[in-house]
Amino acid sequence: MNDKLSARLLAGDSGMVFYSLTPPKITTEPERVSAIAYNQVERLKNLDIDGLILYDIQDESLRTEKERTFSFIPTIAPDQYGKSYLDELSVPKIIYKSIANLNHADFSAWLQRNQDLEYAVFVGASSNQQVAATNFSLADAYQLRQEQHPRLMLGGVTIPERHQKKGDEHLRIFNKMSQGCSFFVSQCVYNLHDTKNLLSDYYYHSKEVGNTVAPIIFTLAPCGSLKTLQFMEWLGIEVPKWLYNDLRHAKDILQSSLDTCTHIAEEILNYAQAKQIPVGFNIESVSIKKEEIDAAQELLTNVLALTKGVSKTSKTANSAVIPA
Repeated sequence: MNDKLSARLLAGDSGMVFYSLTPPKITTEPERVSAIAYNQVERLKNLDIDGLILYDIQDESLRTEKERTFSFIPTIAPDQYGKSYLDELSVPKIIYKSIANLNHADFSAWLQRNQDLEYAVFVGASSNQQVAATNFSLADAYQLRQEQHPRLMLGGVTIPERHQKKGDEHLRIFNKMSQGCSFFVSQCVYNLHDTKNLLSDYYYHSKEVGNTVAPIIFTLAPCGSLKTLQFMEWLGIEVPKWLYNDLRHAKDILQSSLDTCTHIAEEILNYAQAKQIPVGFNIESVSIKKEEIDAAQELLTNVLALTKGVSKTSKTANSAVIPA
């Protein structure tokens, strides 16, 4: 395990910055996959990031009745892509693993095949129908990991927008911590109001009951077109109406969203620092368009500048994370 990253996560450091990728589609020709991976390695190998996140996307059509903006095509498994194509990148890799359509035996076999993995984020099924069909839940996955791969450092997903609707996202975080999660990665955030509400309840609940708090890595992504914006909304990313209007009518939607994401990062960082909540950032490009990928790297540069010099480890009594 990369002792430096694991130690920082367990210590509740602030200011960590990650970059994330989605592996190529399974329909991509092998030579093209190799070319894509080569370009990614060249682009990322000199970036000052704390780790690389590799997504495991799933068909979420059962989650919503809205028509998907971009058609769904499965991608190469992130664990396979990381090992086979991105081995030259020396940064720690955090592997997303979706449990959708997997049963107990399937997931057990995956754990056994990946005993060399150091970090993972398990993602629950997007609908109750999927869980019912396989009789396998996220809690089951957490339990299997504890039994079969306890060395695997585990992260969880958090969704600030869900807190606005249900008011219990902070409790979900603490529940996942009790099942072995040592850090959290958010869905892409564009709604600063919902994000601060989550952080506030997370902080004050920890003070009231004496719970520890784990680092939350907030995901940010630039948006370069109305179609990308619509896809973000389909994914469940809450874009406030005023911001949606501003982006839609902006002369340069990509630059406007880049400025917005930078501002959101600064606001989250300032709010969290005031309460000594450990936070970091994950930069991604929702689109595969070159201009949006370039904007994501510019956003990464902006965020790295914001986090430079941040007081790394929270000093509050509740900030130390209990190792899984």
